[in-house]
Amino acid sequence: MESSTTEESAVERLDVVAVAPHPDDLEISCGGTLAKLVQQGYRVGIFDLTTGEPTPRGDEKTRREEAEQARQHLNVPVRINVGLPNRVLMDSPENRFRLATELRRYRPKVLITMAGRTPAASPDHHQGHLLAEASRFYSQLTKWDDRFAGTGPYRVPQLVYATVPFDAEVRHWHSTFVVDISDVFDKKWAAIEAYKSQFDDNRLAMVKHFITGHNISVGASCGFAYGELFALPHPVGSQDFMTTVMGRKGSIAPVALPGQEHLPMG
Repeated sequence: MESSTTEESAVERLDVVAVAPHPDDLEISCGGTLAKLVQQGYRVGIFDLTTGEPTPRGDEKTRREEAEQARQHLNVPVRINVGLPNRVLMDSPENRFRLATELRRYRPKVLITMAGRTPAASPDHHQGHLLAEASRFYSQLTKWDDRFAGTGPYRVPQLVYATVPFDAEVRHWHSTFVVDISDVFDKKWAAIEAYKSQFDDNRLAMVKHFITGHNISVGASCGFAYGELFALPHPVGSQDFMTTVMGRKGSIAPVALPGQEHLPMG
C-alpha cells in the first residue's frame, strides 16, 4: 500500500475522505470541492482503490507520479492507494475489510464516494460506489478487529455521493446540493491535466470541453460560475433556515430584474 504521507501523519485523523476506483476519478468528479475543503482548513484524504493499471496507456510508475502531481495541485495532504485490483474490482467481503481498515485508521467525519453506473466506461465505478457504502458499515463492526489489522471500530458519521454526470440511471436522490468551485476550478483542471498518460492532446481537449461545460451548467443552477453536484442518502438537515435557503446566489444569466410581466424562475 502506497501513501503520499509520512509515517507520522498517516495516522492523523482526517475530516473528509474521498474514495474512487482509479486515479483521476475524483479529480474529474469532485476535484474542485476537495481543493476548496483544503482551502477552508479541513484535512482531506484521497483513497484510490486501485492503481488504474493495466490500461492501454501508461504504467504503474507513471500513474503513481501523475497521481502525486494531481494531489499537489489540489493541495490535498493525504493520498493512499488501497491496493485493490483494477478491471476486476468487486464489492466483496475481502475488499470491504481492506477499505474499512483505512476508514478505521483515519476516522473521517465525512466519506465521499463517486456514485453511478457507467456502462460505456469501467464497471469499477459502480463497484467502487457499492464498496464504499459497504465498507462504511463494516468499519463500525465490533468483535472483528483481527479482520481490520487490529484497528478499533469506527462509524463514519456522514456519507456523500459525488454524482457521475453520465450515469446510466436517472436518480431520485433524497437531496442534492451544489458546491461553488469558481475560485478553484483552475486547480481542478490542473489536477486532471496531470494525467498525461491517459489524455493525449485530442482526448484532453474533449475532456476539457465536457468537464468545463458540465461544471458551468451545474454551477449556473445556483448562480455560480462553476459548480459540482453532490447528493445525500437522506434529506438535508439544517438548524439555520436562512443560511440553507440563501446558499445559492440566484441566476448568473444576464437577465433583467423581474417585473410585472416577468414570471419568477426559481
